[in-house]
Amino acid sequence: GPRRPPARSPRAPKSLPGVERGPGCARGLGTALSPVLSGACSQGSRAEAEAMEKELLEDYRFGRQQLIEIWGHACAVAVTKAFPLPSLPRRQPTLLVACGPAQNGAIGLVCARHLRSFDYEPTIFYPKRSPDPLHRDFTTQCEKMDIPFLSYLPTEVQLINDAYNAVVDAVLGAEGTEGTAGTEPCAAILATLRLVRIPIVSLDVPSGWAAGPGGSGDISPDVLVSLAAPKEVARRFQGRRHFLAGRFVPEELQRKFGISPREYPGSDCVVAL
Repeated sequence: GPRRPPARSPRAPKSLPGVERGPGCARGLGTALSPVLSGACSQGSRAEAEAMEKELLEDYRFGRQQLIEIWGHACAVAVTKAFPLPSLPRRQPTLLVACGPAQNGAIGLVCARHLRSFDYEPTIFYPKRSPDPLHRDFTTQCEKMDIPFLSYLPTEVQLINDAYNAVVDAVLGAEGTEGTAGTEPCAAILATLRLVRIPIVSLDVPSGWAAGPGGSGDISPDVLVSLAAPKEVARRFQGRRHFLAGRFVPEELQRKFGISPREYPGSDCVVAL
């Protein structure tokens, strides 16, 4: 008969304190769901990116849950390309996924679920849970897959370095332009990300980096996954790998908004830039 896949332990690394499952994580009110394509595209303004999002939702009849699902799956695929299972330095394929309270955090939740199905062992830190029903659904899906949640992020950064192979930064993304980078819990997460020595994968925009021509930031991701189109700050990205997750964007919209066409390999949903 078919060969059974190796059993996966659902437990998070024992060396890291504060792991829990289920709905017991500290909850808080998040911000309203922001536009899926929010941020300044490298080819145009934030207004153009929001206009593209509006057309996807209204004219092309994409749903918000559908778009976030597409983003999260593509981000997980990018992680598998940047960090293939055989290449991981630790025996367990552990990853920490840090999720913010708004849209970028929802993408992180979906990313974690797909990483789990790709045989990685993600642990989620999601300290300020959004009341948005879509976000609650994504959280429940992760809980049902027995993905562990951290109740707090250790201040001893070495614990994180020792427990995980990489960190997925799904804290702010382009939403950092709203000034939330200096508020809790985002500020504490960013303070920790500045100190970790394991690689960071940032989704769309590195958290804390301002979107726009003068944007920069002091976390240094190893990998960046741009959604739909690279944002202006991607020009300053100095990491190892940069992926674009925009294959689903209809060609007509790509032409209308000046997105440079990319040759995606095979059936891949991401392309290396």
